[in-house]
Amino acid sequence: MNNLYQRDCLRLLDFSSLDLKNIITLAQKLKKDKKNNQEIPLLTRKKIALIFEKESTRTRCSFEVAAFDQGAQVTYLGPGSTHLGTKESIEDTAKILGRLYDGIQYRGHDHTTIEILAKYSKAPVWNGLTEKFHPTQLLADLLTIKESFPKKKFHHIKCAFVGDAHNNMGNSLLEAASLVGLDLRLVAPKECWPEKNLFILCQKEARKKKGNIICTEKIEEGVKNVDFIYTDVWVSMGERQEIWDKRIKLLRSYQVNHSMLDMTNNAQVKVLHCLPALHDQNTNMGKSILQKYNFKNGMEITNDVFQKHQEIIFEQAENRLHTIKSILVSSLLKEINL
Repeated sequence: MNNLYQRDCLRLLDFSSLDLKNIITLAQKLKKDKKNNQEIPLLTRKKIALIFEKESTRTRCSFEVAAFDQGAQVTYLGPGSTHLGTKESIEDTAKILGRLYDGIQYRGHDHTTIEILAKYSKAPVWNGLTEKFHPTQLLADLLTIKESFPKKKFHHIKCAFVGDAHNNMGNSLLEAASLVGLDLRLVAPKECWPEKNLFILCQKEARKKKGNIICTEKIEEGVKNVDFIYTDVWVSMGERQEIWDKRIKLLRSYQVNHSMLDMTNNAQVKVLHCLPALHDQNTNMGKSILQKYNFKNGMEITNDVFQKHQEIIFEQAENRLHTIKSILVSSLLKEINL
């Protein structure tokens, strides 16, 4: 019996360390099979609802292609496509979609929404992003880290997340580190540190697995001898201008650039970014922000560093497909025979 059958994925702490290992191992197998044109569609006749209150490129495309590769059908419900929380309660929506579909993906704002969906849906519910957690991104990150160092245990790998750690990425990184024992450094001003109770819980669990988690404002201390530097955008569409002003002022010195890479004392250090990245002025948002705040070479990451490390960054993005596919297969099949 597959232990993950009919399980929700709202946050990484929904899983055990063994669950996480099995998801990543299956993702590796599914990725290999796809690359070798040997993939077996296991989800034929399964139907999946994709609820997107927030627009997306990687999450939507990864869920759709994962479903198509496995023979499943999807219904995309974009912003304004449902009565969710307006004309119809979240509870009622969950009850009907759970009868019509075999699984539901939700990407939106309030984490409480996905918790209500999961509570009242008969079908498993997967988190494509909320303001608190982004578990599908971290599964892809862990697969990318594993591929980079296939012979290393996670507790031997040092990763610095630099920038705003008081968000869904910071929270999910904490949970990932607690489950696999990663040596994680959250490098940020104190105003951007994660919630204290979650930090203490995850640090305690990480240490049980020979890992460790620290928060530090000191860049050189945080990135010293790391294998990976990981960053994310500092601002999001829809946030108020005064929030952008405050956050950019706080984080300006935490830009990932060659000076920071030199501080690692590791010539082979790798750079991760969950995308999209404001590394150049080739987008309307990028051009507007970089000019307004007088950034000459990218915001959270310089364009030269981004271009140098783009191969692993785009591999990391592709890995969303394979880990999401692993989640779908694991949640929807009683037995997995590959």
